[in-house]
Amino acid sequence: MAQAPATKLDATPGQTIGPFYGYALPYERDNELVSPSRAGAVRLHGTVYDGEGAVIPDALLEIWQADGEGHVVAQAGSLVRDGYTFTGFGRTAVDNEGNYTFTTLNPGPTGEGKAPFIMLTVFARGLLNRLFTRIYLPEDTAALAADPLLASLDAADRDTLIATREADGALRFDVRLQGEGETAFLSYPRS
Repeated sequence: MAQAPATKLDATPGQTIGPFYGYALPYERDNELVSPSRAGAVRLHGTVYDGEGAVIPDALLEIWQADGEGHVVAQAGSLVRDGYTFTGFGRTAVDNEGNYTFTTLNPGPTGEGKAPFIMLTVFARGLLNRLFTRIYLPEDTAALAADPLLASLDAADRDTLIATREADGALRFDVRLQGEGETAFLSYPRS
């Protein structure tokens, strides 16, 4: 018996951000992966822009990262900020001017010759699915040149993934959702 051709189904969209419920978001010190007074603490900050270059005042950002030695943390309790445990996870809402700030550590490379990076997830109005990107540290140019993901991108897209180190040691990383200078976003195919 002949079978009808399989119909290709489109994936259903994820959920847009919100509404938020006070018991889940935000939580105390959600943007502090480490205390600002900790030795080696670094400020990661920037602004989120839409396709017209206007700031987005209601985005939510999450970061995931290795610790300073490059170990991917497998510690339970990401929502608990006890002042001692580094879980590698942080979340923050942008302010009314689209600005965000995290207090974290410079991540170490997760393997020999790999470029250190921080994973960034963006939730914002109008996005049916969250967006994923990486924030690379700018210092190790040899590791950046050898990174497989960065090597797969053209120079303009590659540059959108590398943070700027400021004079005080802070990292600046602006996110542009569309348009000129659009941040390169990653997709993860489902298996």
